[in-house]
Amino acid sequence: MPSQDTSVVQTAGLTKVFRDFWHRQRIVAVDRLDLDIHSGEVFGLLGPNGSGKTTTIKMLLGLLYPTRGRIRVLGRAPTDVAIKMRIGYLPEESYLYRFLNARETLDYYGRLFQIPRRDRRRRVEQLLEMTGLTREARRRVGEYSKGMARRIGLAQALINDPDLLILDEPTTGLDPVGTREIKDVIAFLNREKRKTVLLCSHLLADVEDVCQRVTVLYGGRQQAVGDIHELLSQRDFTQITTERLSKETIERIRDLVDGEDHKQVVSVTAPSDKLETFFLRIVHQAQQARQVTSGATSGGQIAEFLAAADEGEAVVHSLMAAAEPTPTTPAQPVSPPCSKIS
Repeated sequence: MPSQDTSVVQTAGLTKVFRDFWHRQRIVAVDRLDLDIHSGEVFGLLGPNGSGKTTTIKMLLGLLYPTRGRIRVLGRAPTDVAIKMRIGYLPEESYLYRFLNARETLDYYGRLFQIPRRDRRRRVEQLLEMTGLTREARRRVGEYSKGMARRIGLAQALINDPDLLILDEPTTGLDPVGTREIKDVIAFLNREKRKTVLLCSHLLADVEDVCQRVTVLYGGRQQAVGDIHELLSQRDFTQITTERLSKETIERIRDLVDGEDHKQVVSVTAPSDKLETFFLRIVHQAQQARQVTSGATSGGQIAEFLAAADEGEAVVHSLMAAAEPTPTTPAQPVSPPCSKIS
């Protein structure tokens, strides 16, 4: 393992097996995972549903015990109570007390971290302002929308000024403005405060915007890890960026590009895939290798009952017909409507 001086999170051979009542192996949620998250970086944890992301986070927080392997968080075992004072955590679902308002919620979490009263009040007001909840500070959290709940959830994760910030789907339910604000907060904390952030998200564009390194999980196994720009780089191609060229010059550059037409070459780089393209390719490769996952696989055709014609209208029409007045003249018996079953 690398030196603990530069690593905030380290795992070696981390494995979690869920067993049934008779202790028989049921699901391998995390399989021999090696992680090394450096101090002062934003690290992305990616993977489809059931790939082991949330299980990994819970083991890092000491909420689950690993079946095998080793974990070090901030240089200690995750079950060490001392390090919990230095961690901020935003779960995928904001588990907040519904009958407390935003100010009371943040004050409560500040008390848990034993923050002095004066500092606690100051932090609460600053976090409410930062997350745009000052005007809604006296409103019960149970009345908040999903986006507002994510905002107060982020605020509670920051109340203790953590060294390690773990965010599980932080932008879920937020509008584009709120999403941009959250990403700006993450970037600021990393750039100005050198805080270490572990970001778990299904929104790949968010990860691409703020993360320096990422890992992709599938079926509990690590499929890829590294610098995000290196992973997305298409090394078989060269991209030249320059000022706009005339059509004639564009034709000539097929043979030679050397500054003709007095145009300046701004940069020469390797063009990149979008993170979404890279991510789907990694997952597809894992599926092609028939690796087992406890989550959903690729979707198939639309369910037949959804693709079929709407039978509701036929039922309504039949009920309306039954409600019409009975004719005075005898009528031939009419067979009840029925659906054709194939």
